[in-house]
Amino acid sequence: MDFLNYHHLRYFRAIAHEGSVTRAAKVLNLAQASLSIQLKKLEESFGQKLFAREGKSMVLTEAGRVTLDYAEVIFRTGDELLDVVKRRLPQQQRLVRVGAVATLSRNFQSSLLRPLFKEDGLGLILRSGTMSDLLTMLGSHLLDVVLSNLPARRDENYAWHSHLIDEQEISLVGRGFGKSSETFQFPHDLATIPVLLPGHDSNFRESFDVMMERHGIKPIIAAEVDDMAMLRLLAVEGAGLALVPRVVVREELQNGIVSEYYRFPDVRESFYAITMNRQFPNTFMKDLLDPYSPLR
Repeated sequence: MDFLNYHHLRYFRAIAHEGSVTRAAKVLNLAQASLSIQLKKLEESFGQKLFAREGKSMVLTEAGRVTLDYAEVIFRTGDELLDVVKRRLPQQQRLVRVGAVATLSRNFQSSLLRPLFKEDGLGLILRSGTMSDLLTMLGSHLLDVVLSNLPARRDENYAWHSHLIDEQEISLVGRGFGKSSETFQFPHDLATIPVLLPGHDSNFRESFDVMMERHGIKPIIAAEVDDMAMLRLLAVEGAGLALVPRVVVREELQNGIVSEYYRFPDVRESFYAITMNRQFPNTFMKDLLDPYSPLR
């Protein structure tokens, strides 16, 4: 099994910051030859060159840039760990690390996190990615919370808590098509008007498909898009009627940029904040989620 030597990673980070082995050796108070050997060992363990020489400078390769990004997170998290465990912070952590599933509505994210923006001196780190990757980061204490439109599945290794934050109605929204929202007939007009749909992983796409099948209508699917921001953009550009939670197009509806053609009375999109048991929970996030009961 391969293990990461954190001393080697620290030396690499210093070289990347200083731009040369010579300057990094002075900062670290190490012999230049010794530092070069440590860097070589790290590169050998990765099987990748981390630097390329350009004249007298050391320039990061693509693998080096990726490694530096991870090194910054690792050492920043290590510093925070010391602060939290040794209780050096004044009652609260001054950093909140949030992971959001890449397809999640930006409007929902900003609405939930808005109280954090008002906290003086609070740093907010927002990462996006897949549910699996984000839960791995949450389990590794690299995130304080994961925002998703699905609850976390039971896991024998982790006690996930999925807090139901909000449920939003689903609508068909758009502009144009030679028919106003007042004269639009659901579902029959969907036989001739193109629609923009989320992917099949969406928890409300199946409800739409079942409804269309029940009415014997084969909709004209202009696009299937997982990203809610892109669905909103396509709806604004008139590419089709978009099937989205109303929160996704809140401003566009208020400003009359798009119209609501149909609101589904019994279909909802759910939004969750996923956490796990912590000995030292982030107090900012705890205060934010306290009003919402977790699903266990």
